[in-house]
Amino acid sequence: MPTGGDLYISTGYVNAMELKDKAYTPKPGDYVRLNVRDTGIGMDKDVLSRIFDPFFTTKGLGRGTGLGLASVYGIIKAHGGYIDVESKKGNGADFNILLPKSKKELAYSKKASPEVVKGSGTVLVADDEGMVLEVAGQYLKTMGYNVIPAKGGIEATTVYKDKKDNIDLVILDLIMPDMGGGDAYDIIKAINPDVKVILSSGYSLEGQAAEIMERGCNGFIQKPFDMETFSREIKKILGSDLESCQNVF
Repeated sequence: MPTGGDLYISTGYVNAMELKDKAYTPKPGDYVRLNVRDTGIGMDKDVLSRIFDPFFTTKGLGRGTGLGLASVYGIIKAHGGYIDVESKKGNGADFNILLPKSKKELAYSKKASPEVVKGSGTVLVADDEGMVLEVAGQYLKTMGYNVIPAKGGIEATTVYKDKKDNIDLVILDLIMPDMGGGDAYDIIKAINPDVKVILSSGYSLEGQAAEIMERGCNGFIQKPFDMETFSREIKKILGSDLESCQNVF
């Protein structure tokens, strides 16, 4: 949908006897139905007849291999299912996927409660995503910490300068639009050389993140993180006298 639109996804059950006017005759039995429909540009009859062909693509050179729908078709067939599509030029596309309903009993496993390591102190959390700030704040409060949220690197440096004596740990997001975690770390480190900082990112510990770690950051945490690991590693950093990066998780 190059100019935008709506995408609808729905699921349900259907019996083979209910399926009529299809190009195929499904084997008897119950099926799980997955429907994906959009309001995009749609396809004409020529394109529609070839969409499951390997290497067929309407994209320009270098923009796609044409293996996406061919792979989908192969996976569904390998599981004894069916796929069909309806589309008209300018009127979006409507995909229906049918997969045989399993007759196996649903197995339940009891998940052990997370072992949250309690702590105390005040943590400054900087992230430009409101949801991340909210979740991290809830985690930290459950662990026993006071939380100071900052919606970006600039706010984090300002808050730290004003409240450094009351902040025990700083958690900095690597990528923030106003000021990234690297620049914010350097400013905060200049204010207090003994500050303890955890760098947070959805990316792995490579490139820019690794460079910041080499400058003395205490730890790195990759998003998304669970509360059990989060609490254990925070406690480890706050309970140590290490001034170099030795608590990477």
